[in-house]
Parts: sequence; C-alpha cells; structure tokens
Amino acid sequence: MFIPKQCSFLRLISKSYNRQIHGNSKRAIILGIETSCDDTGCGIVDTQGNLLGEALHSQHLTHLNNGGIIPPIAHDLHRQNIENVVQQALKSASLSLNEVDAIATTVKPGLPLSLIIGAKYGKYLCKKYHKPFIPVHHMEAHALTARMFDKSIEFPFLVLLISGGHCLLAVANSVDEFLLLGESIDDAPGEAFDKMARRLKIKNLPQYSTLSGGAAIELATSEATDFLDFAGIKAVFLRHIWRAEKKGIPPDGVMSGYQNLCASFLLTTTRHLCHRVQRGMEYLARKKLIPPDKQTLVVSGGVACNNFIAEGLQIVCENLNYKFIRPPPKFCTDNGIMIAWNGVERWNANIGVYKNFDDIEIASTSQLGQSVKEDVAAENISCKWVKLSSLAKPKVQIDSEQKSMTN
Repeated sequence: MFIPKQCSFLRLISKSYNRQIHGNSKRAIILGIETSCDDTGCGIVDTQGNLLGEALHSQHLTHLNNGGIIPPIAHDLHRQNIENVVQQALKSASLSLNEVDAIATTVKPGLPLSLIIGAKYGKYLCKKYHKPFIPVHHMEAHALTARMFDKSIEFPFLVLLISGGHCLLAVANSVDEFLLLGESIDDAPGEAFDKMARRLKIKNLPQYSTLSGGAAIELATSEATDFLDFAGIKAVFLRHIWRAEKKGIPPDGVMSGYQNLCASFLLTTTRHLCHRVQRGMEYLARKKLIPPDKQTLVVSGGVACNNFIAEGLQIVCENLNYKFIRPPPKFCTDNGIMIAWNGVERWNANIGVYKNFDDIEIASTSQLGQSVKEDVAAENISCKWVKLSSLAKPKVQIDSEQKSMTN
C-alpha cells in the first residue's frame, strides 16, 4: 500500500497537539484578501463559520474586452481598488480592523503582479494593527471552501479543482496535507473555453457579450441541436474553426453552427473530466486512502459553476457511491471569503499563523501537496466507464453568478 510521507505517525501526533492549543472555545474573526488573478476580493469569517462581510471588485469586463488578462492592467486595478474593497467588507460586517484577530492573504500560486498587491497590503495591515498573518495557498483555499457551507465534510475527501488556470485532482487529508493524483498537462478547462469562445467570435452576439468563455459555451450548448464527435478535443475544434474562417467571417460576425460546436466541446470536456475522476476513485479504492463511509467528491474553482459538467460528475458519484458537493457558484469563483475561511481552518488547527512574516514571499507557481501521479500511472487502472448518456440533451441556464466562471 502506498503511504504518503506527510502521514507519518509523529506528524499526526504533532497535528493533534497543535489543534488543542487554539481549540474552539473563543470565537475569532479572520479577514481574507484575494488578488491572485483579476478579482480583488475581501471576506470576513469567524471561527464558527459565519460569513460576516464581503466585497469584490471584478475586472472581468475590462479583460474580456482586451481579449484576455493583461497582468500590468490587473496589477494597476488591484492597487486602485484594494483599500476600498477591504473597507467595504469591514463596513458590511459592521467591524473595524481592531476587532479582527488575523489577516489571511493569498500568496501563491497566481500572477506575480497581482499577488504582490494583496500580499503587501495584507502585511501592511498586520503591522499597522498588530495582527498575525496567515499566508494562503490559493488552490488549498478552493479545496476547503465547501467545508464552510457543509459541515458534514470530513477529512479525507477527494477534490476536483477546475478553473481557468488549474485542473487538479487531489485527496485532502487535512487542512494542509494533500495528495495530488493528477493535473492538466497544458490548458486548464477554463482557459480552453476562453480560447474557443474567442475564436468563435460569439462575443459579437448580445447575449454572450458580457460572459466569460466558459459561461458563453455553456449557454450556447443549451441552444444546440446536435453533437459533433470530437477526439483530440482542442485540435479538432480548431480545425473546424479554421475551415470556417477560410470561407470568410466578417470581424463583427459569428461562425454558423457555433451552438453545436460548443455543445460538442463541452460534452467532450465533461466526459474527459468524468473519466479522470472515475480513475482517481478507482485508485483510492485500490489503495484504501478514503474509508467507504467518507467517500465524498468536492468540486470547486470557477469552472465548477458549469452545471453541465457538474451533472456529469454527479452521475459518476452516484455510480461509485460518492457524495457530490460543490460550494454555491458565487464561492466557486475567486473571492475573499474562501481565503478568510482557509484562514479560519488554519487558525483552528494552529497551522501557518505567523507573528513574524517578513520572510514570507509570493510564488507564481506552487504544487498542491505531495504528488503521487507516478504511482497512479504505475497502477495502470482500466475502468468500465460510467455512461453519461443522460447528458445528450443539455438544458442550461446562466445566472448572474456564473458570468465570470473561469478563475
């Protein structure tokens, strides 16, 4: 049986001891700051899991009109808005910074020019108001957000994180212990959706003009009449677009048949994700890494807002006796609440709460936990794939919370 290095007996004893230091007897308030990409977010949560206040400044439309995120622009907008966002969150919570017990801030991974704004401002507040600093790993925060809304989620559990920049399948063993089963090789789903939507020029149609690529493709899928059979998903998709472009598409035009292309792309992406998750579940069963009575799949990240993908994953869960959980769509995308909640998790476990934090640096890349990808590959797991035939006729509705769903 594969035994992760992190799960040594001595470390488990240390974790248990540390958890007894803070305990849960005294309510604490944690303020979280998020600036890893293009959203400036602040959230305030207490150690009992109550959401006290929040504020968010989205740069979505700015970058949508620029054809993608431009880091220097994101940096400037974070710098212009971060103080106001924090003050708005405090006002919505009817709190002052003196009443906050600690400040949690995203420090990795993400765009360096974006991360630096949140990290510097978080440290500045900690020094000014004499508060401890809690550095947060962005993907760990996404992984644990569901525990704020569903207290039944216990460690260990399986988590799929899908967004514009990441696609990760991992086991969450504790607040800061993860086993990485697999991750995307090139584009993450959200990034692929954005690129495809831009090539299709569906932004030229009013109903798609303010939507992220993923949300636009999901909405177009609901209007489809048929599916194309894709293999080698992105390459085939691009060949279809290239052939249409050769016939000529005006700058303000849209490629004919885009709905069916979008539906096929979304179906193929969903099937691919479902197959990888199913293989991960088979691996966990073989290695006995999650007890049968704790089999839970948590799905988070911006692309988790996609109801079509969520439905496919739920079918897999039902067939393999897993409980399917995802946070509310608003909290799947980047936000300050998830950072504050990760701060709460760390505060309660007495892990990563610093009074001396000058040496803590940002990092643009950071692996989630310990990789067991080679061991997963060595198992050479063959599956009888769960059938997703009920997804053949998608019915999709996009609400306001799903418009920016790729971060």
